Amino acid sequence: MNPPSNALPESAISPAPAIARATRPFYWSVRRELWEYRAIYLAPLAIAGVIVLGFVFVLAGLPHTVRDAMGMGAEHQRDAMAHPFDIAAGLIMAASFIVSFYYALDTLYGERRDRTILFWKSLPVSDLTTVLAKASVLLLVLPAVSFVITVVTETIILLLSSAVLAAHGLSVSTFWAELRPYQTLLMLGYHLVTVHILWYAPIYAWLMLISAWARRAPLLWAALPPFAISVFERIAFHTHYFTDFLGRRFSGGTEAVSSGMLDPEMKITPGHFMATPGLWLGLLFAAAFLFVAARLRRYRGPI
Repeated sequence: MNPPSNALPESAISPAPAIARATRPFYWSVRRELWEYRAIYLAPLAIAGVIVLGFVFVLAGLPHTVRDAMGMGAEHQRDAMAHPFDIAAGLIMAASFIVSFYYALDTLYGERRDRTILFWKSLPVSDLTTVLAKASVLLLVLPAVSFVITVVTETIILLLSSAVLAAHGLSVSTFWAELRPYQTLLMLGYHLVTVHILWYAPIYAWLMLISAWARRAPLLWAALPPFAISVFERIAFHTHYFTDFLGRRFSGGTEAVSSGMLDPEMKITPGHFMATPGLWLGLLFAAAFLFVAARLRRYRGPI
């Protein structure tokens, strides 16, 4: 008779394979989104290419702009020098927001419209995993892609500017000292996390919910309920609280620094932001919207 083995089960010795198997459907669901929606990175890249090309044509006037800026007050010097960088970041962020809006509104509606949902549902991937993967693309992948493209674009602009200024005998170190590029990128990253990820989460989740529910015209159904509530409140109560609420949500709330998101002088106050009740209420609604979207996807068929 063989003696009883004291060996532990393989899963007890090494839980890593089990964890890998559990996360693999999520990983490939995210990869699937990147394959199907190439605009996630192509649109910001296209905008960045146009920005760099346009900046090449204004390089000739850069030394004159820097000389004029040196004669201004200290508070206006950086604004004059950083104008191209602010425009570049603003345009790339705007393009990413438009792509996010379109993606959230089409991602669950599109697979029902082209009937590919029949194939995807045949795979061993749950509806919740699919919805969370799509939400991760919105809240993590897109901001990260936008940030990287912005960093590369502004680095190219900075190097080109430095080369032109050095060729004209101007101080490159003074130019860098006024711009403070590393602090600027820190502010940009803070803006992306607080506004485009945390504060806009309920907006994206609402659009995904409508995308899972609507049989046609998802944009109309996404806009109609807020519009109807605003009109009803104005007529019935002569107030505009809901309209103001939507304005604060879309503008980014107290932490939205869209007009100065690249200003290195601006103070970062994560504690104040995390203590904002609107942030946590918004995240709670976002979680509820995503849960309902997953339930709807389970029972919704092709259009």
